[in-house]
Amino acid sequence: MKITPYLSFDGQCQSALDLYARCLGGTVVYSTTYGESPGAADLPPEWSARVYHATLVVGGQTIGLADAPPGSYQQPQGFSLMLEIDEPAEADRVFEALSVGGTIEMPIQETHWAARFGVVTDQFGTPWIINCGTPA
Repeated sequence: MKITPYLSFDGQCQSALDLYARCLGGTVVYSTTYGESPGAADLPPEWSARVYHATLVVGGQTIGLADAPPGSYQQPQGFSLMLEIDEPAEADRVFEALSVGGTIEMPIQETHWAARFGVVTDQFGTPWIINCGTPA
């Protein structure tokens, strides 16, 4: 068994997918739009370019992403995605990239448990925890 996070967006999935692939060094292995989906004829035309389903692979792990169906999007709550990063400089780079247009909950810094630790909600509303090694 494997647990795969699945992230929902309110029309910004393609932008989030692009950011996450670039920032996390991931590969988009599948992506389709609502316009290409079996139910395309039943959707408003403005939905045709929105992401129906995408699969992003990061470090051998999979993340699913999509724009929520019309009227069903809810802001994420009660969870965070934690990135375990080996190098402090890489942790800083990823944190900075995810912070652009987002909200920093805890600036990235050394803590008593980690060389680098920070908490941010990105511009798309996805909450992230960046954790890097043990303090020097």
